Formats: sequence, C-alpha cells, structure tokens
Amino acid sequence: MTDSPQPFYITTAISYPNAAPHIGHAYEAITADAIARFRKLQGHDVRLQTGTDEHGLKMAQAARDRGREVAEYAQEMTSLFKTMCDAYNIGYDRFIRTTEADNHRAATALWQAMEANGDLYLDRYEGWYSVRDEAYYDESELVVADSGEKLSPQGTAVEWTAEESWFFRLSNYQQRLIDLFDTKPDFILPASRMNEVRRFVEGGLRDLSVSRTSFDWGVPVPGSDGHVMYVWVDALTNYITGLGYPDEHGLFDRFWPHCMHNIGKDIVRFHAVYWPAFLMSAGIAVPDTVFGHGFVLHRGEKMSKSTGNVIDPMTLLDRYGADQIRYFLLREIGFGSDGSASEEAIVTRCNADLANNLGNLAQRSLSMIAKNCDGRVPADAAPDPADEALLAAIAKAHDEAAARMKDYALNQALESIWEAASAANQYFADQAPWALRKTDPARADSVLYTTAEAVRRLAILTRWAIPTGADLLLDQLGVGADARDFAALDCRLAVGTQLPPPQGVFPRLQLVEGEG
Repeated sequence: MTDSPQPFYITTAISYPNAAPHIGHAYEAITADAIARFRKLQGHDVRLQTGTDEHGLKMAQAARDRGREVAEYAQEMTSLFKTMCDAYNIGYDRFIRTTEADNHRAATALWQAMEANGDLYLDRYEGWYSVRDEAYYDESELVVADSGEKLSPQGTAVEWTAEESWFFRLSNYQQRLIDLFDTKPDFILPASRMNEVRRFVEGGLRDLSVSRTSFDWGVPVPGSDGHVMYVWVDALTNYITGLGYPDEHGLFDRFWPHCMHNIGKDIVRFHAVYWPAFLMSAGIAVPDTVFGHGFVLHRGEKMSKSTGNVIDPMTLLDRYGADQIRYFLLREIGFGSDGSASEEAIVTRCNADLANNLGNLAQRSLSMIAKNCDGRVPADAAPDPADEALLAAIAKAHDEAAARMKDYALNQALESIWEAASAANQYFADQAPWALRKTDPARADSVLYTTAEAVRRLAILTRWAIPTGADLLLDQLGVGADARDFAALDCRLAVGTQLPPPQGVFPRLQLVEGEG
C-alpha cells in the first residue's frame, strides 16, 4: 500500500560552476532524483529542482583568473553541470540559474520583505571571510595551520574584510530557531546534523553581513547604490524562485513548504539557520526538511585537486554507464554518511547485482520464452505454492523499501529489493524449467510465467534507481508506459502477449586497465 498522494518538492544545492563538476555533484543530483522518482512511483505530486549558483566573489575571481568575462564564463561552466545532469537521467522539472531575471526579481522581493520587517540595517563589516566557502567566520571558529596561517573550519583560506555592509538581524531569530528545532525534530536530518546546528544556535547568533561593495557580480540591493546581495541571499532564494515567488499562487501554493533540501553536510548552517531566519523575516513558511548528506570519498580519502584524486563523473559514465554509477552510489553509500568510491568497487558491485543477478535472471528467462513459447507470455497452467511464495517475497520487498525510503535509507531500500531478486534467481534455479520442459511442459510454462512476472515487478521496483535499464526490461516484457508505477505491481502479465526479442540489459563490466 502507498500513502495518499501528497505534494513533494525536492531540491539540490545549486552548484558553484567555478570548476567542472565532480562525483559529489553527481551524487547529490542522483540521490535527489532517486527520491523524487520513488515518490512519483508511489503516485505523489513531485517536483525536482537543481541548477547553478553563479554570483559571488568566487565566480568573479575564477573568471578573472582565466581572463574571461564572468557572465560568459558562468554560461560555459553551467553547461557542464546541465550536461552531467542530463547524462545521469536527472529528471529535473527546472534547472535554475541564479543569474536569471526571475531569481533577481525573487531575491529583490525577499530583501524588501525582510527590510519591511525591520530586519536589515546599514553598518560596517570587519572580519574574516572565506572566498571559497562564500562564508563569514568568527575568530573563534578559525583553525591555525602548521604554517601559522588562519583557515576556516573547512580548511579554506580566509581573508580580513572591511567594508560598508547591510546586516540582517540574525540575533533576533535565535529563540525562534530553537523553537523550530523543538517543534519540528525532523527539520534537520540526519539527527547528528540537528545536534550540530542546535549547538551553534544555542551558542549565540550574531547579525549577518548580507551585502558586499568590493565587487558588483551579484543582485543589486534595492535602493542602495554600490551594494550587491551576499551571494547566499540570492542563492537560497532560488528554491522559491523556481515556484514562482513572489507570486504565491500556482506552483508556490502547490508545493511550498512541502520541501526537502538535499544538500552537502558542509552547507547545513546556511540552509538550517540563515535560510529559515530569512523566511521567517519575510513571513514565509520554512521548508519541511533540510537533509545534509555526506561526502563521496576516493578510496576513503577526501577528494582534492591538490592531491589529484578528484573523480570525474563523466569519465565514470563513459566507462561504466549511467545506471551502473547511479546504482553503485545509491547502494554503497548510506545516505547521510560519508562513503567511498573506486572503479574496482563499481565493477564488483555492478557485476554482482546488475549483471549476474537481475540482468542474468531476465536474460535467461526471456530467452527461454523466446525459444520455447514462440516469444509469447506463456500460460500459468500448472501453478505451485513456490510461485506465490516468490511473488509474496517481492511484495514484502516493496513494503520494506517503502518503509526505508520514508527514513531516506536509500541503500537499505535497494538491499531489500535485491534480496527479492536473489530469491527469484534461487527460484529459477530450483524449479529448473529447462528440465521441466522435457518432463512437465505445463509446469515449465508456469515457472517461466512466474519468473517473467517477477522480473516485471523487480523492474518496476528499481525504476527509481536504474531508470534506463528498468525501462528496457519492461519494454521486453511488453509493459506499457502507463503500467510502470507501484500501483501496477498488483497486476499480472497478460498471457499470450507477444514479446520482442530479448537482449541483455546489464552487461558485465570490465575494469579499465590502469584505473580504479
């Protein structure tokens, strides 16, 4: 059983396109897409948004270092992120860019609402700023490197900044944020992230500098010449821009605040402290959930350009396939925790689960139907309790997966489904339809029918994780596009349906020599 249909809006963090995307960007988009697809398969009203964050000093400096106009550079680099999303079958409803006119309009409206509430004032900022993080840090937050250099908590360089600035009265929202955490314990997930944010807020909040005058690559502050908004103001606004804000009808009324922000754990503070405070100030409801996922590590080590261990998601896709990388990341990494990737691990996992398990089951059973049943779905003429036991195991896997996805346990949901796939392989081996063909043809047909039905259900259950391969399996089973969601799990293949010639969907992978 599925829940009654509900609106669900999921967003990724919008990526800084100051450099090419890495596997962490792909992971975030893939996990958001997988969650969105699962909800759609349940029959919910779902919207997915991703995009790029193109303003700020970091982008301006990246363009300048390359001798490029920043707008031209932003356009070129953004295309790399959109290409990556398209290649990995990210089914976004909007790919948003913060430089677009409607985001300027929305950010301006949000600013004016905060100003009308008395939460903005002009003063002078002096303090530490990390260009890479686009974040301000107190002296107490800094760490000192062995060289004596002061660094941010993320280990990035900081510089002393002094300039006239508009400030947001963040200090006024300390108790309101604590009350939010108390009344919505699932506002920040996993729970460990909530604990971190609560400690930060309870430690006291200082007013936040929300404009810059040292560069002009940003959204102009209304009525304040020479000031552009702090990049995080217009960046965070993108989530409501994509729903039509400041028009609060249509998409906004339909989806907000039924929203999950899927973001990296390093930017939880911006989304769980600054963003809800901005929204409260503007009189807008806060989103349902901020989920801070972990990092994708390379062989257990954090990726860094300086060490040369950054994983290129497009190279992986070219070598092993989009579904294969999607499956590996979703299955191997506990959502919310750090996880490690390597090409050997990708090949091992995908060969075991996709090629040898689900793919092998489909290829063997459909090839037997093509050869022995004139390529038509055979009759279930001699049923046996083992048949229903297998289909019951798949139904149980569906229930378990749905329960685990409520807790965003993506890898555990896949584990349940693959336990059912293994049960289907064991059933096929135990029933041995190739032997039954000689001794009990009617029973052989029933086994082939049940196996094909199992493949159909498993394909539907995996569409959220491996959409291309799952749909290819359903194509080979003659399943129409309108019968591929979870509501169709209780249906059955129509006996006599003519099936297309079977083809392998998940070939065995070979490790590219010298890689891994």
